[in-house]
Amino acid sequence: MAPKDTEKTGFTAEERKAMMARSRELAREKKAAKKREAGEQALLEAIAEMTDADKALAERIHQLVTEAAPDLWPKTWYGMPAYAQDGTVICFFQAAGKFNSRYATFGFNDAARIDDGVMWPTSFAVTELTPQGEELITKLVRKAAGSTFS
Repeated sequence: MAPKDTEKTGFTAEERKAMMARSRELAREKKAAKKREAGEQALLEAIAEMTDADKALAERIHQLVTEAAPDLWPKTWYGMPAYAQDGTVICFFQAAGKFNSRYATFGFNDAARIDDGVMWPTSFAVTELTPQGEELITKLVRKAAGSTFS
């Protein structure tokens, strides 16, 4: 008589199948985490290359975005710091030095859920971050990401 499945390994065929599925899930999660880390590293390198004024704004905005919507993935987009959801850029920071502009901007793409009536701003000039500006960015990022974070 042939031994039962559990006599060889101590696990049933269903249990082994479930463990294999979990192993694949963990491998996918590890790969995704590495991709996220690579995106954040690229974003931090882009910030490091900015002028001091742009760098200060970008670093604070990065902190605000990651606190307001931790599910958004940091990355670069056209060499700018950006934050994506399901692979689609939701919001981004454009340094003043990027195109020799007189101010930096923080903007949202159409995938962002910031709709407000029939017309709303999608980009904001940023020369400094006040508590009111930080509060607005936090509010808009949460809305854009469709998050329920408090």
